[in-house]
Amino acid sequence: MTGIHRLLAPNPGPMTGPGTNTYLIVSGRDCVVIDPGPPEESHRRVILDAIGGLRLRGVLVTHTHPDHALLADPLAAETGASTYGYGPGPAFNPTRRLRDGDRLRFGEAVLTAVHTPGHTADHLCFRMDATVFTGDHIIGGSTVLVQDMGDYYRSLDRIRALRPERLLPGHGNRIDNAAEAVAAYIAHRREREAQILRAVGNGARTVGAVVRTVYGEIDPRLRSAAAGSAIAHLRHLAGQGTISLECGEGTDDELAGVAVRDAGVA
Repeated sequence: MTGIHRLLAPNPGPMTGPGTNTYLIVSGRDCVVIDPGPPEESHRRVILDAIGGLRLRGVLVTHTHPDHALLADPLAAETGASTYGYGPGPAFNPTRRLRDGDRLRFGEAVLTAVHTPGHTADHLCFRMDATVFTGDHIIGGSTVLVQDMGDYYRSLDRIRALRPERLLPGHGNRIDNAAEAVAAYIAHRREREAQILRAVGNGARTVGAVVRTVYGEIDPRLRSAAAGSAIAHLRHLAGQGTISLECGEGTDDELAGVAVRDAGVA
């Protein structure tokens, strides 16, 4: 019998929503932890109390952003467990590096790593039967910041092809209508890309101008995240040959040489 327990980290905010979801998965007397979260002492105690007398077989991270991974190494050091992730990151050095399709068995359960780059290059989801733990690839109640849009589209297709019944995200509530959620994420990104293409076609020549046109008035704390996603979309459009693009990284950098080659794509 396998049980899944969500432990909410005390780190709410504009980028984390209600906080980071830490998952404790129990099978028999064994357990694993996915995304132990930030190095908050109160959260560390909650995790250890939840583990109790169980055997902690592994501490897994979906990716190395601080709100997901920073407690992994300290928790492993305290319990003697191994750590698992795609690769090292700030204050995280996995005992074992996972690749797509790698499996971790504990008790009667099996977790399978699914490499899902896009939000970050090192992002993993974890599949267990009809459930997928999605980290920051898909979250509850919001969209996510994307680093590489082409990778992100392909990774969404990967999850859709798995046909999961439910998604357990790194932020927000459990998602039971998995197919609808993945389809909605894809549709949202396609619509956002069309909006960005129209903005460039109508004369937006800086990332800041694209953000103001497409996102309107947004929380200033989210402006850099919106700019990051806009840049990812612009690069994806350029990679498809829809626009030509030369740009820097800042929100007010000129989009030098921008030209919409096929406005009908919008």
